[in-house]
Amino acid sequence: MSVMEWQQLEYFQRLAQVQHFTRAAESLYISQPALSRSIARLEKDLGVPLFERNGRSVQLSRYGKIFLTRVNEALLLIEEGKQEINDIIHPDQGQIALSFLHTLGSHLVPELIGEYRKSYPDVQFQLFQSTADILIEQLMTWEIDLCLTSEPIQTDGFKWEKLFSEQLYVIVPKAHRLAKRESIKLEEIGEEPFIGFKEGIGLRTITDRLCQKAGFKPNVMFEGQEVSTVNGLVSAGLGVSLIPDRKGLDETEVSKLEVVNHECTRSIGVAWVEGRYMSPIVQKFKSFVIEQFKSTSI
Repeated sequence: MSVMEWQQLEYFQRLAQVQHFTRAAESLYISQPALSRSIARLEKDLGVPLFERNGRSVQLSRYGKIFLTRVNEALLLIEEGKQEINDIIHPDQGQIALSFLHTLGSHLVPELIGEYRKSYPDVQFQLFQSTADILIEQLMTWEIDLCLTSEPIQTDGFKWEKLFSEQLYVIVPKAHRLAKRESIKLEEIGEEPFIGFKEGIGLRTITDRLCQKAGFKPNVMFEGQEVSTVNGLVSAGLGVSLIPDRKGLDETEVSKLEVVNHECTRSIGVAWVEGRYMSPIVQKFKSFVIEQFKSTSI
């Protein structure tokens, strides 16, 4: 493929994204007539119109939509090839795009990265913190290399390896009638105001499922994204909750009770797309994370 042909594909891809000749040309740092000529040559070579024009605004034709799918794949393969060559030249450098659940951001992820950079100080991390459903979408769309998420991923094409399980405890305010207890049956909080996690967060799905199994729907009064936020709301006497044990949480105003009649746990693992190219430095980090939890607990 010649340089000009490669450029034509990039120009076509950008115009398909922007759907406006002038704005697409500006983003490509070329003139609008130059972009128009390039697209016209490409359409002539293919023998079909790729765009339906309305002044300087455009939208993909039926042929253009088909072609765009293949162009995206082709340009992605080229980028992968460039990345593979760079990785061979610099095997201990590069960037790792890592996403993780909100509840893992307070200590686990910073400690993992800090420990890893002792051996690989030149590695850069691009970090994304989000809900479980968005993490999987990011994997599917190639935005990230790896993600740390809960529960096994059932979607075809993904690999998920368990790292550890963590116990979930009921927490209540210190002044609560149950605060002197060391253990509890989960259904005992069925009528209590409940501090939950926001919809889409993995812990919300898990706590809802556990409460349903215990025969009640939690009376959610407030919602948070972080374990520390939920813990703080319970500390303020606004309700009770079910959270994982977290290093560094302020437990001075809450009591932590073990659930004795249900297995209240969640599993955390590392996920990636099976069969997709993974740079040496990403492979090393994935292996490092897995090994950390085989030998110790962070």
